[in-house]
Amino acid sequence: MSHLKAALLQMKVQNDKQANIDEAIRLIQEVAAEGADLAILPEMFCCPYNNIYFREYGEAERGSAHQALSEAAKSNRVYVVGGSIPELDGDKVYNTSYIFDRRGAQIGKHRKMHLFDIDVEGGQRFKESDVLSAGDEVTVFDTEFCKMGVAICYDIRFPELSRLMALRGAEIIIVPAAFNMTTGPAHWEILFRGRALDNQVYAIGVSSARDYEASYHSYGNSIVAAPWGNIVNRMDEKQGYIIQEIDLEQVAKVRKELPMLKHLRNDVYTLQTNQ
Repeated sequence: MSHLKAALLQMKVQNDKQANIDEAIRLIQEVAAEGADLAILPEMFCCPYNNIYFREYGEAERGSAHQALSEAAKSNRVYVVGGSIPELDGDKVYNTSYIFDRRGAQIGKHRKMHLFDIDVEGGQRFKESDVLSAGDEVTVFDTEFCKMGVAICYDIRFPELSRLMALRGAEIIIVPAAFNMTTGPAHWEILFRGRALDNQVYAIGVSSARDYEASYHSYGNSIVAAPWGNIVNRMDEKQGYIIQEIDLEQVAKVRKELPMLKHLRNDVYTLQTNQ
């Protein structure tokens, strides 16, 4: 199947975990009713993006948020990339995205690999590593449409990770995110265009909506970049969703006309993992 409909769910995240889960389920139901094949939530969709909340809102795998997303995928017959939630594992907390197929089965899990520790003079300061631990696995999963990869927010800045996904067959790279008002205007669009162009894939970024009453101000602007490096759809900062038709024939076309991935100089350089 060469076409699918991807829904980008740009939620405004509240302080109430259950209210956030309920809103995510409502949005999944709504876009599934409109024909979406894939529903994507933002980073930390059930938890305010702040270190002080991650452990409090966290849950072990198969907790309440996980079960709700699994059931929503099953009852609506839609793939769900569950943004991310704080995952508790022993004494560690991970920023984790769970992926479910149309039957509600978990078919992927990505723990954010690169922790967002920045201090921009006159701008954003945040240190995820004060609370969160880093994952160490590249995440690619199969669907009836194609293979897809998942990364989380800051992961998009590391081209090696996206390239590894492409080399493992990904034709779509999905990134739940929460860029802020310092990094978003400066880098959001160029990063998604760059990763799409570098790897001749669709690069989809799904952000939380902007809320100036929250402690962290998300950029919003959920986005879809095509394999040629152009933007095919983009939101503003407000809560809502878009459903974008993804034409996988464009991936094949671009890779045939400009066979960049075949021109890699593996005799000179090699990208590999220790997995």
